[in-house]
Amino acid sequence: MSARPSIKDQLLRVRQDAIVGAVNRLLATKGYDAMTVDEVAAEAGLAKASLYKLFPSKEELAGAAMVGVLDRALAFVDALRGRAEQVAEGDAPVPAIEQLKAVTRWAMATQLEGEMPSLPAHNSSLSASLQSNEAYMDRLISLSNRLSIWITEAQTSGQLNPQLPPELVLYTLFARACDPVVALLKESGQYTHEQILDWVTSTTFGGLAEPR
Repeated sequence: MSARPSIKDQLLRVRQDAIVGAVNRLLATKGYDAMTVDEVAAEAGLAKASLYKLFPSKEELAGAAMVGVLDRALAFVDALRGRAEQVAEGDAPVPAIEQLKAVTRWAMATQLEGEMPSLPAHNSSLSASLQSNEAYMDRLISLSNRLSIWITEAQTSGQLNPQLPPELVLYTLFARACDPVVALLKESGQYTHEQILDWVTSTTFGGLAEPR
């Protein structure tokens, strides 16, 4: 039986969670470049010096938020896999394409709820920092591997175009997590979240042509 964490450790975890939550909200609403460490400290209710003791740089703050969202994505994917494995004998298995659609909708829903970090372009100091962040890279690779299994199954069964490179499909799905179309439709105030999810999922997997 593992020992319970000390009060000090529990308080440290609460403080870290408060910081990561603040970073996530600010990244989702303002983006990395506009976010300041002062804003993170104020949002988390901490002194700037206390924040720096836990996260020495702005890059590390963003990295912690990205690790958190990848943990949530992995938990969602693993839950989907678990439910698929529990399909009763004789029932048709859940098609891989439906699993990929569910993950895509989850990513867009997270963006609509203001909980998906918005990061700068690939060539940036943050990009380099994330690539050297072992926790981030481990989770990104794990998520990519899980989705790639479904992508291969969907292409093999003809549910997705088998002539497309699998990495193109993977990157297309990842792009939905920060799709500007989702943000613009939300900001217009004309459509419900469910409509946005339905439409963007439909165009992601079916294109813009009228269904036949």
